[in-house]
Amino acid sequence: MAAKSGYRAITKYLIASPFKIRPVADLIRRKPYPEAMSLLENMPHKGARLIRKTIKSAASNALSVNKQLAEDMLYVKEVLIDEGPRMKRVWFRARGRADMLLKRLCHITVVIDETGKVGG
Repeated sequence: MAAKSGYRAITKYLIASPFKIRPVADLIRRKPYPEAMSLLENMPHKGARLIRKTIKSAASNALSVNKQLAEDMLYVKEVLIDEGPRMKRVWFRARGRADMLLKRLCHITVVIDETGKVGG
């Protein structure tokens, strides 16, 4: 685990389906940090707002650890959208029946690294 490079931020238990957030994550993977942030700010999706907050947190982690870094030197190395637990709710239907409503949760993991490093 110590061999992995980059600065990480994790957001857990977000009430959003991972299937809806993954296409947004695919658009910004391996992009420079300023370009990824501008893309996410102009997208109407809920997932874009959630990913933007996590990327901003990872960037602030990087800037607080390494004072020589600037925002232009960072890029989005890795974005993982993992499935969290499901909240089960009863959905009452006609004629005394009931269905199960699954509210899906997700975890977002973002790794940001410096552009000058080799192997990224």
